[in-house]
Amino acid sequence: MASRHDGYRRRMGRVLSFLERNLDDPPSLDYLAGLARYSPHHFHRVFTGMVGESLAAYVRRLRLERAAMFLARTGRPVTDIALDSGYDSHEAFTRAFKGHFGASPSAYRGTARRGLPLPKSHAVPPKPQGDKNMDAKIMLFPQTRVAYVRHVGPYAQCEAAWNALCAWAGPKGLLGPQSRCIGVCHDDPEVTPPEKIRYDACITVPDDVAAEGQVGIMDIGGGECAMALHEGPFSGLHASYAELCGVVLPKLGREPGYAPSFEIYLTDPATTPPEDLRTEIYIPLLAKA
Repeated sequence: MASRHDGYRRRMGRVLSFLERNLDDPPSLDYLAGLARYSPHHFHRVFTGMVGESLAAYVRRLRLERAAMFLARTGRPVTDIALDSGYDSHEAFTRAFKGHFGASPSAYRGTARRGLPLPKSHAVPPKPQGDKNMDAKIMLFPQTRVAYVRHVGPYAQCEAAWNALCAWAGPKGLLGPQSRCIGVCHDDPEVTPPEKIRYDACITVPDDVAAEGQVGIMDIGGGECAMALHEGPFSGLHASYAELCGVVLPKLGREPGYAPSFEIYLTDPATTPPEDLRTEIYIPLLAKA
């Protein structure tokens, strides 16, 4: 198992090396996923979990660190360095640089020319996920029939979809103790613009229930999944997904598949304090090689 884990890290190492050589024109996420031989659907979560920062943050940090080197070692105009670092204006670059190093580009260059110690990065050092020793298991999730209402927009704004689904299901007697509430998360908020994120609010239903109006019917599951329990606010789910994809699965020698992740809500957010929420998160897996 350890050798397979090392293989996962070598594959991610190819991505990091490629990015370092192509900072001026980083390729698409799909290209990088192919380079690492990961599912494009879950690649960003794998990257964040293994590297400790998002793909965009990694590229931004390396560009700023390269800019600092140019400022200290060359006489190139600040505006030229800003453009080479991916910023459209001197002002935008100055804000980002000062936020990262605690000093403006001009002040940083002046410190270097005087031979004084250079300001250190104020950014939190990248740290791979995994401090919580997540307890995950591989399981076969049976194919499950659900009724759903699609929400498009930030995950945190999906309440209207749940309200519509419950208003339809309640009079039909479909909200009993036997039903489960499931969220299907089609998009990674680190990759997809907030206004385009797709989420399906779902409840399990018998096979004879039919679609009606905005309520659709579909099947989810039907294969192996990695499952872990997330305890706490929904705002922490992204970090849990990153840890599951980028830390736990490589240790288990498994890879995320192409189907979207989904989550089962074990507690009611309307009556449960955020810190006490319990959510099972599921990542569909590729078949073993």
